[in-house]
Formats: sequence, structure tokens, C-alpha cells
Amino acid sequence: MKRPSLIPAPIAELPWKMLWLVIAITGFGLLVLYSAAGGSLMPWALPQAVRFTVFLGLAIALSYVHPERMKLLAFPAYVGVLLLLILVEALGFVGKGAQRWLNLGFINLQPSELMKPVIILAVARFYDLLPVGEIRRWSAIWPAAAIIGIPVALILIQPDLGTAVMVFAGGITIMFLAGLPLRLFLGGLGAVAVAGPIAFSFMHEYQRKRVLIFMDPESDPLGAGYHIAQSKIAIGSGGVFGKG
Repeated sequence: MKRPSLIPAPIAELPWKMLWLVIAITGFGLLVLYSAAGGSLMPWALPQAVRFTVFLGLAIALSYVHPERMKLLAFPAYVGVLLLLILVEALGFVGKGAQRWLNLGFINLQPSELMKPVIILAVARFYDLLPVGEIRRWSAIWPAAAIIGIPVALILIQPDLGTAVMVFAGGITIMFLAGLPLRLFLGGLGAVAVAGPIAFSFMHEYQRKRVLIFMDPESDPLGAGYHIAQSKIAIGSGGVFGKG
């Protein structure tokens, strides 16, 4: 007979190995923010710690939601966030040259961030509903491509290239895991390689600059490439643990 545990079963059954890893990585990030603020919890470390705690709690709560309920919520959540993205274009306020947020009074909501997990649920739900044997047909590709493409286009308009790439990557990953033929993805990579230079010409000036600086930070070491150059100097001089 097992001795009763002092820790409640729902807590003991959580994937603690993964959670401790996440907490350790976050703790390191908070330490960096604390150091960057000159040994102060404000203005970065404490707010980030609060956000992490809130969203970790939300993630744990969602882990108890039955998968069937998740399936039922997938498409409504997708449509809801899609409507929020459309509202951003109509009512969102502009900040730092981009129109990405909805001002709800108590918080500035960025719907594109919500689309990151929702796109995974929506594409997975589509393939869950697909009849067996349809996975290698055209009908398994274009609806999923539309589910991914519409929010990606709305996010690119804002403009927010980084988030658009994340949403696109999340959706494409689910298509790959669903079992679509590998040749489709290889062909897609080839198309991206060909279209890359063309897409580069349509980027905003700051986006082009980011790409160029990433490839050659020394071209502007005191401007756009400053942080990359300084990080290389810091690691090269102080190693992983620093000198102080």
C-alpha cells in the first residue's frame, strides 16, 4: 500500500522535468535583465517575471483541458483571432511605425501573438477532420495553405515580418507532421530560395537593414550592428560567465 503523498496528485503529475528546464531558462533571462538594469528589478526583470508566472499558470491550466474540447475550440479561436487581426487594420493604433495593437484600456493587445498557438490548433484540427487516405491529395493542401496564408498576409500588412514568419513556420510544421509528401516541402524550399531575392526588394527599409546587418554586423558597428558586435566582444573577452 502506497503512503499518501503530501503533494496533491494534479501537481505531482505535471511534467516537472520540462517545467524545471523552462524555469531555469527563464531564470537565466531574468538574471540578464536584472544585470542590464544595473542590479535593479525594474524596469525589466520584475514585469517579465510577473508575465512569465501568469502565462505559466495559464499553460498549466490549459494542460487540464480535454483534447476533445481543444478540438472544438480550434476553429472558433482561429476565427476570433482572425477578426481581431482585421480589427487591428481598422482600429489599431500605430506605434513605432507599425499598426499591431488594440488598445483595450487596461492592456494593449497584440492579436498576432495569439495567432502563434491558434494556427497550430487550427491546422491540426483541419487534418484531424480530413478523411483517411486524403492526406496526399490536393484537397489536403490548399485549405491548410489558406488557413495559414490569410493571417500571415494580415500580419505582414502591419508590418511584422518576424511574427508572420513564426505563424507561417508553425502552420507548415503541422502540415509536415500530418504526413504530407516530403517532395512538397523540398519544392517549397526551392521556391523560397528563388523568390527570396524578389521578396527582399519588397521589404521595408528597416527589414532589409536587419537582414544585411545580421549578415555583416561590422558594416555599422556603432549603429544598427552595435549590439551584435558588442555581444561578440563580450563573449570573446569575458567568456560565458564574464569577468566581474
